Amino acid sequence: MERLNMTRAATVSLAAALMAATLALAQPGAEDAIERGRELTEAFYAGDLAPIAEAFSDELSDGIGGAEGLAAFREQVLAQLGEEVQVLDERVDELPGIGTYTRLARFERFGGPVMVQWALGEEGAIVGFLVQALPTSEPAPSSYLEHETRADLRLPFDGEWFVFWGGRTVEENYHAASRDQRFALDLVVVRDGSTHAGDGAANEDYFCWGQPVLAPGDGVVVAAVDGEPDNVPGRFGDERPLGNHVIIDHGTGEYSFLAHLREGSVRVRAGQRVAAGEQVGECGNSGRSSEPHLHFHLQDSPEFGMGEGMPAQFQRYLADGVPVARGEPVRGQVVAPRQ
Repeated sequence: MERLNMTRAATVSLAAALMAATLALAQPGAEDAIERGRELTEAFYAGDLAPIAEAFSDELSDGIGGAEGLAAFREQVLAQLGEEVQVLDERVDELPGIGTYTRLARFERFGGPVMVQWALGEEGAIVGFLVQALPTSEPAPSSYLEHETRADLRLPFDGEWFVFWGGRTVEENYHAASRDQRFALDLVVVRDGSTHAGDGAANEDYFCWGQPVLAPGDGVVVAAVDGEPDNVPGRFGDERPLGNHVIIDHGTGEYSFLAHLREGSVRVRAGQRVAAGEQVGECGNSGRSSEPHLHFHLQDSPEFGMGEGMPAQFQRYLADGVPVARGEPVRGQVVAPRQ
């Protein structure tokens, strides 16, 4: 998951603990949350920053750099995006103990939509803030919109995981703008509204760190890369976007990509046959990743970035506690395999 990468995805963002923070909004109701989000957004645009900075949680203040860091970030937004000219949509996503105010808008210097997102703690503290310019308002063209996954796939983990990015629209899933990752998923583990314990400064703080990553289906490993160092949370590497990863040929013209694995955890090698549910590695924070998470996508080619993304329909899982016989997880769901 990217936070700041203007050259590749026209993204403007902030906060060392962004993703965990955006999973921590608890509000008494949707209308109150929308009003609070609007107030904060308008104050940020107007430069009324002191009340915002005073409401920052300690973690967020440290990550941004307090009022001075917030002011610098505002200048960056104005310089690169200009002023907001149109609000396209507003919504509040709520789960037990979790919610976010998300605003999609157009800005004068950027052609696509821009996502503004706030996260508030139970005491009203601001624990997360994101401004992300999406590369396009439309998903990438796809030859596979009606495709039904031929391989028998299970979720590539055990236990409950949260779908941070997933779905067929850019609003649900920024990957949707990319041809090869059109239907990709980014997944984390959430407990009590957060992805980590403590201040989230170390990879070991994150609940998904080191969790087993499993083969989603039977197949043959065509690539197994290890030895890439894990990033410090809040930073990401550029040289190998996938980091440590495993690619599996399911023999159906479909290839599973499991990325950002922990250094030293990859258990398989190229040419090895694996069975669905067999452990191939552990969740990590290598490659283009700013905090521990699992990236998964299905593609029609074993070459990263060279093929076209395909929908991955998993079988027999729970989505927010509801049994799903066959489906595609989407942003905001808590998913787990059915036993």
